[in-house]
Amino acid sequence: MRPESDSLVFGPPGDEWRYDKSSRTYDLTRDRSPAWTVGTSQGPPETFISVSPHSTALVIVDMQNFFLHPSFRDHPAGLAAVEKTKVVVEKCRELGVQIIWLNWGLTDQDLAAMPASVQRGFSRSLIHGAAPGDKVLRLGLGTDLGDGKGRCLVKGSWNADIYEPLKRCAERATDVHCDKNRMSGMWSPEQPLRKWLDGPGEETRTLLFAGVNTDQCVLGTLTDAYNGGWDCVMVEDCCATGTPGAPEVCLYNVAGSYGFVINSETFLAGTSS
Repeated sequence: MRPESDSLVFGPPGDEWRYDKSSRTYDLTRDRSPAWTVGTSQGPPETFISVSPHSTALVIVDMQNFFLHPSFRDHPAGLAAVEKTKVVVEKCRELGVQIIWLNWGLTDQDLAAMPASVQRGFSRSLIHGAAPGDKVLRLGLGTDLGDGKGRCLVKGSWNADIYEPLKRCAERATDVHCDKNRMSGMWSPEQPLRKWLDGPGEETRTLLFAGVNTDQCVLGTLTDAYNGGWDCVMVEDCCATGTPGAPEVCLYNVAGSYGFVINSETFLAGTSS
């Protein structure tokens, strides 16, 4: 951190944030223009971030049938987040922000190498029986879910497809689709999202996050991105989870440590310069 009169500079030369004390604005643009300035919705009041739309991507995590479709579970918060996400996607397209769909999409090779800890989390019905709210038993990744739903979170299956009301927003040729095989889509350099960001998307420095579940795959990907040096911004009402108390804790930590929190309203109300 380097003080410069009424501003603070964070980061190495060429990859800096600048914080203007008088306007309470973090400039994440790296001197690229135009800039889109948005008010934060968590953390210190009356704080703003300026991002460069052309070096920003919206990463939409796990908004798949398995996690959102009523035939699997009741997820009212998730369905509400879908509606907000649709609006934000359209605004991102208008601004020139890249849209990235990050979803579970397992292969047989992934399943053969899946760690025990990850396997257990998706096999809880074998251990504890059916959990409240689950309409389909969790018998393990790759197992047949029956009724034409396909194998659990396997690439190409119906349950791993983008939730239908949102799928219609995901059909642009310019959108990027990345599979993942862990809670995080950034856990290794070989993950498709990480390879895209290191390759075709290397100019992307700021990542906006939407999706489900806030405290699991969204936060897992966000924290790995944070540790990798990307700017991380959670769009709070475009994220959801059913875990009691989790949204508040996640938002507190993202705003205080990992990056910034905005919501769909502040994003739509942003100003260009």
